Formats: sequence, structure tokens, C-alpha cells
Amino acid sequence: MSYTHPSRDEIKSILQQSNTIAVVGLSDDPSKTSHMVSEAMQKKGYRIIPVNPNASSILGETSYPSLKDVPVPIDIVNVFRRPEHTPPIAQEAVEVGAKTLWLQLGIANEETASIAQAGGLNVIMDRCIKVEDSILLPKGKDN
Repeated sequence: MSYTHPSRDEIKSILQQSNTIAVVGLSDDPSKTSHMVSEAMQKKGYRIIPVNPNASSILGETSYPSLKDVPVPIDIVNVFRRPEHTPPIAQEAVEVGAKTLWLQLGIANEETASIAQAGGLNVIMDRCIKVEDSILLPKGKDN
């Protein structure tokens, strides 16, 4: 199975239908990209669930050690980890019933995409969720 990017309309639809974003690799350091992107998405109205075993809370939300520990349904798993670390994250995303696996800008892995697609997830790689959201939903996700 080879990966192709979803269309702009498909990405827009995914964002409009999503409320909860679990962020794997979300740093509690405000100067890190993962923190800045997640904070911006939180301000746009998405619920951000930090997945970081080394933090108890980030952006005012409880942080969980893994996706399996998140107690609410997950719409998007947004990943800020190096490509070689993403296949197990894809497997976990499938196991918890997430709808979309999103690998941030600069992160792509064909094996990861195959695992997620085989599990029925939408897959977006090498794209920044904040940039896509700003372009496709400039007035917020409900417009």
C-alpha cells in the first residue's frame, strides 16, 4: 500500500470533524515547536491531550504516558517524534480507535502510513496541523 496525501478538501473535513487531538511528543517547554503548535490549536478550540511520559500536565491538561492511557476517544493523533519512532505509535493509534494519524512537518514513514491505513485511519504526513488549520479554517473549525 503506497501513501498519497489526502486532498485539501479531505484535510479540511478531517479538521472540521475533529475535536480531540492527542499529541505524542508534546513538550512542556514553551519554546519547542510541539508546544507552540499545540497551544495554537488549543486556542482554535481543539482539546489537546498531551502524551508525554515525562510530564504530569501540559497546557492545563493531564499528560498521559501513552495513547492507551488516554481515557477519552481520540480524533487525531498528532505526532512530534522522529520518523523511526512512529510505527509503534501508529499501531497504538489503531488499537485505541483514533480516526486520523498526523505526522508533523518533516516527519514521514511509509511503514507507519501502512500500519495506520491498514487499521482504517486517515493518514497525513509531513504537514503542520497548525498551518493546514490556518489555511483551511481561518475563522475556526466551526466555520
